[in-house]
Amino acid sequence: MSGLAILCPGQGGQHPAMFDFALAAGVGGDLIEAAARVVGEDPVRLARAPWSRLFENGVAQPLVCAATLAAWEALRGRLPAPVAVAGYSVGELAAWGCAGGLDPVEAVGLAGRRAAAMDQASVGVAGLLGLRGLPLARLEALTLAAGAEVAIVNGPDHVVAGGTSDALGRLAAAAMTAGASTVQRLPIGVAAHTSALVCAVQPFAATLAASGLRDPTSPVLSSLGGAPLRRRAEGVEALSRQLAARLEWSHVIATAAELGATVFLELGPGQALARMAAELLPGVASRSIDDFRGVDGVLAWVEARLGGG
Repeated sequence: MSGLAILCPGQGGQHPAMFDFALAAGVGGDLIEAAARVVGEDPVRLARAPWSRLFENGVAQPLVCAATLAAWEALRGRLPAPVAVAGYSVGELAAWGCAGGLDPVEAVGLAGRRAAAMDQASVGVAGLLGLRGLPLARLEALTLAAGAEVAIVNGPDHVVAGGTSDALGRLAAAAMTAGASTVQRLPIGVAAHTSALVCAVQPFAATLAASGLRDPTSPVLSSLGGAPLRRRAEGVEALSRQLAARLEWSHVIATAAELGATVFLELGPGQALARMAAELLPGVASRSIDDFRGVDGVLAWVEARLGGG
């Protein structure tokens, strides 16, 4: 059985052309307008500005969500129904939109409220650090010893740690000494998916409970462990709890494969999720819309891979 999995990115992959795919297809105007209401300026102009607020938490989350859902608007109805939809961090909100469980315009607004809740709960200077090249148990031990927390597990030797800047500095030094192949501070200013943001969980849960979130038409894979979510109540719980809990992204990709996914399409911006899926499942077809010049190229690639061509 061949099936399609849709991947929705988190922040970090923003770039000046992040809305171009949708704009070229003539769609996404309502989502760009929704993002403009949240951030207070034109998202397209903001993304293209040489010095902009593109990586500020309160800007990045609604813009990434808007760009992702605008790309889906260009493709929706022209692709087979996905066997699973998954989102990385704030991308999980977009995933509910792609899966028919949330109005896309409302999802953009919720991304802004999510960012605000996280910023309000965050104390001091904090962030995220990407680490690769050591066994998971070793990375976990180094993280704990430095006073940080593992925020996301991307693979058996690939994690993202969260904590204060001081803790991340200690962790970076220890990881380099231990021989990590990658030690990279990420352009994110909160310790997402760690206990530091526990105060954001209940406020955002209340926001979601009052929203138009509904049962999705395709299963959404929980980033907390990969479980397929098919009910509104599951979405409220998972989307709020993930703010302060460790994400198991490698489990998400494994579950998608178990559900029959053989083709993984990342909606962008960025290509990180497509690369991780290819690393975790050698031999699967995995690409991002950022690899293509437009909608027709994406459709042709998906059709060829699902059809065995």
